[in-house]
Amino acid sequence: MAKRIFSLALAGLVAFSAFAQNEEGFVFTTVKENPITSVKNQNRAGTCWCYSSLAFIESELLRMGKGEYDFSEMFIVHNTYLDRADKAVRTHGDVSFSQGGSFYDVLYGMEKFGLVPEEEMRPGVMYGETLSNHNELTAVSNAVVAAIAEGKHRSLQSDAEGKMLWKKAIEAIHDIYLGVRPEKFTYNGKEYTPKSFYESTGLNAADYVSLTSYTHHPFYSSFVLEIQDNWRWAQSYNLPIDELMEVFDNAIMEGYTIAWGSDVSENGFSRNGVANMPDKNKSADLEGSDMAKWLKLSEEEKKSTPKPSTELWCTQEQRQLAYDNWETTDDHGMQIYGIAKDQNGAEYYMVKNSWGESGTYKGHWYASKSFVRYKTMNIVVHKNAIPKDIRKKLGIK
Repeated sequence: MAKRIFSLALAGLVAFSAFAQNEEGFVFTTVKENPITSVKNQNRAGTCWCYSSLAFIESELLRMGKGEYDFSEMFIVHNTYLDRADKAVRTHGDVSFSQGGSFYDVLYGMEKFGLVPEEEMRPGVMYGETLSNHNELTAVSNAVVAAIAEGKHRSLQSDAEGKMLWKKAIEAIHDIYLGVRPEKFTYNGKEYTPKSFYESTGLNAADYVSLTSYTHHPFYSSFVLEIQDNWRWAQSYNLPIDELMEVFDNAIMEGYTIAWGSDVSENGFSRNGVANMPDKNKSADLEGSDMAKWLKLSEEEKKSTPKPSTELWCTQEQRQLAYDNWETTDDHGMQIYGIAKDQNGAEYYMVKNSWGESGTYKGHWYASKSFVRYKTMNIVVHKNAIPKDIRKKLGIK
């Protein structure tokens, strides 16, 4: 079944699977490509964390020979939003309540709440659409959570069974906008609960680990990555950047895909399907700090489709400074599933996005290794995708 899905994926991605070219002259040749499911569209919702994580999990099942699945993002989103609202109230608003999330929300969610097929809880159906639009949901739910978390209440009211009334209210709001979470459903002729459906897949949330690379914590240890959407305070293993890049390559070449958290507000991340870090002044003798090399593009360059060019190659120190000064932010989650080369031999990672079939490559991007090295916030991979010597340094069995 996995081979059939892979063949279908290749047929649908002829434009870039083995050979891809955009209007400005980029030509990509595939080095290694792993199976993925179809491109989805998060539309007007800050749910990239869920779309990218489930895309990754769906590819894991293809890799495991379990066949093709299409999981409901809204089921995980609904449960996650309720948990985040609870955390915001418990901390009196010190934990933000927003649409964002982390890869760990899906790993935690599928183990705690389970999984359901997409047809059981589709986006947009509660307001007569086929795609998500969480603008109104956010306006309503944010107001409720803020009124409780930041209000001057001596105590909070509960019903006769002891359930907080505000929790019943926020759950009802999400039922109205996202749909009621199914307790039971039938899939391929068999009845499941969300938990039993998750268990039937053979997935094990404990097999997946988060990795990052920053110097404000010791290497080969784990720490809570300090970003707002890591509100569950999940830990990431810390690697030197060269070793983190080893993980990328080893994972792809060994048949695994990667859940990739990155900064897409960087000028080098074009909306035309390429992400790179062009060095405008490579031939010049630059003075000043290392970061002086990371120059912004002109307005004309922002609007144009990028072309193959010499790229900047960041050091560990440059990467750290960009994180420390908020130049690198936790913007967007995507899935990396392959490696390709441009016509000059430069290597790029093949990326599945969740913006529908947008851009030159119909919802897929090519991110240069230079861009990924500089702008990766964290990744999630199967622990066996990590080279054995690096796993040993991290104490992962």
